[in-house]
Amino acid sequence: MIGGLVAGAVGGPAGRLLTEPPLDPSSSEARSLLRRELLHPDYHDQDLVEQVVNWVTRQIDKGITAASDAPPLTTFAAMLVFLVLVGGLAWLLSRARRTARGVGEPGAVLADDSVTAAELRARADAALAAGRHEDALVDAFRALTVRQVERGRLVDAPGATAHEVAGALAASYPHQRPRVDGSALLFDQVLYGDRPATREQASGVLELDDELAALG
Repeated sequence: MIGGLVAGAVGGPAGRLLTEPPLDPSSSEARSLLRRELLHPDYHDQDLVEQVVNWVTRQIDKGITAASDAPPLTTFAAMLVFLVLVGGLAWLLSRARRTARGVGEPGAVLADDSVTAAELRARADAALAAGRHEDALVDAFRALTVRQVERGRLVDAPGATAHEVAGALAASYPHQRPRVDGSALLFDQVLYGDRPATREQASGVLELDDELAALG
């Protein structure tokens, strides 16, 4: 009895449903679905996405060609795995895109133009002593910037970026250009790129502040 039911299911209308599953797109349909998903505006990193699309397209062609001679359930399972992989790939790309958006563009060095160099330096020293290396590095570069404004070596330009500050300082202290540029880069990476700082990096910016201040 059970054998008859199984035979009927395979040979009758139900069997035709299994051999022609609704979730079994053709090669061209699968490629089209994948391209529409991966080339969505949220995934604008075209070089990476195009490479991924081309690679997956080749895998689809191979997989569907191999699945054409496979049993119906095997074909269905393969397509299910394919859909899961595409969903996972789309999630990874969207996450990478959100991460890229989360890293802010470099902004102004100074958030409060009423703070003096001495106050910023005291905050930097306190942060370094407390092990808050990121805060120490940021306030150290701000102290360096304000000190040079106070001494007339920098123009008081609200909204100036670390890159602009470094360029102006390099004109006054050309022999210190590598260290000034490096400190400005660290400032942007820590404050606007959400990267960690080490004690040595924060101490290096503090030392640069002292050395530039000693030059008058």
